Amino acid sequence: MTHRHPISRPALLAAALLAALCAAILPLQAQDQKKAGNGKPALTITTVRPATAELPIAIEANGSIAAWQEAIIGSESNGLRLAEVLVNVGDQVKAGQVLARFAGETVAADVAQSRASLLEAQANAADAVANAERALTLRDTGAMSVQQINQYQTAAQVAKARVEAAKATLAAQQLRQKFLQVVAPDAGVISARAATVGAVVPAGTELFRLIRRGRLEWRAEVIATELGRISAGVPVILTLPDNSEIRGQVRQIGPTLDPQRRTALVYVDLPAQQGKQSSARAGMFARGRFEIGKSSALTVPQQAVVLRDGFSYVYEVTPDSRVRQVKIEVGRRLGDRVEVLKGLRQDALLVASGAGFLNDGDVVKVVNAPPAQASANAASQGK
Repeated sequence: MTHRHPISRPALLAAALLAALCAAILPLQAQDQKKAGNGKPALTITTVRPATAELPIAIEANGSIAAWQEAIIGSESNGLRLAEVLVNVGDQVKAGQVLARFAGETVAADVAQSRASLLEAQANAADAVANAERALTLRDTGAMSVQQINQYQTAAQVAKARVEAAKATLAAQQLRQKFLQVVAPDAGVISARAATVGAVVPAGTELFRLIRRGRLEWRAEVIATELGRISAGVPVILTLPDNSEIRGQVRQIGPTLDPQRRTALVYVDLPAQQGKQSSARAGMFARGRFEIGKSSALTVPQQAVVLRDGFSYVYEVTPDSRVRQVKIEVGRRLGDRVEVLKGLRQDALLVASGAGFLNDGDVVKVVNAPPAQASANAASQGK
């Protein structure tokens, strides 16, 4: 007779727990194996390697465009009426060109009166001189006293002085007649006009403003630490509000710094011909960069750089077809190339495009993997 040994209840519970644990662990192991070797790629990518390029060394600054020299043209006659205004704002004028005319009737009358006064003074002077000469001929005869002779001589001298005064008055009136025409002191562009036909203006009243020779300048505000790198003759590229660019050249550096802002003005000449062809205007705010020189730099394509949480990253492709997020520090930019200052090896294999759709550790499918030397040669050919 065979005897069966009964299985205890605790043993049955332990066996059940062991089976459940195996059922839970096996799928996880299979999933890890799938990720490790046979995971589906998150993205199909192309790769690129960093390349060395020559990038310009530049100092950026902001400032305002102003007239190189602005002439104020005013009235030199007092109490005359403006009869004609011949130019307007924006007109190109030449040196000596007539800009406005005053009514000349009053001045013409004053000139005629002064001329008549001069003729009268000359006639009186001639009579006084003749009387003085006759008196002198009678000095030795005793017919006239010395005092009477001196009086005739004094009268002659006074008459001559009155002639000179009349000549001066006539010259002043003739000068007023010359001032009936307001002329340009130099060639340039009319930047402002206050002259109005019919207005009676006192002497010294501003009528026009003239940008001499049409020349403009950019007054850049540069911090004190950068001034030592800038000198006269340094080329400057100016970017206007409409994103157009014009070229200029440093003329001089201001001798003093603003005590509050610790900046100095750097004066940049903008050639007159460029000022006419571009949209640059006096009073316009613009940004620019001083081109100091060039230096070698490690660069990557712009599309390979991802900006997240205020930091720049690139994705490096590892030998097992995964990507690793690498934090970098960027510097200068030239076209579609970005300088990498820190955080990247020169032989790193990077995701060329589509990096913004990847996360650290993703599996990718690499379409091409160019060698470092080929990438560097391509970059040097594109410079």
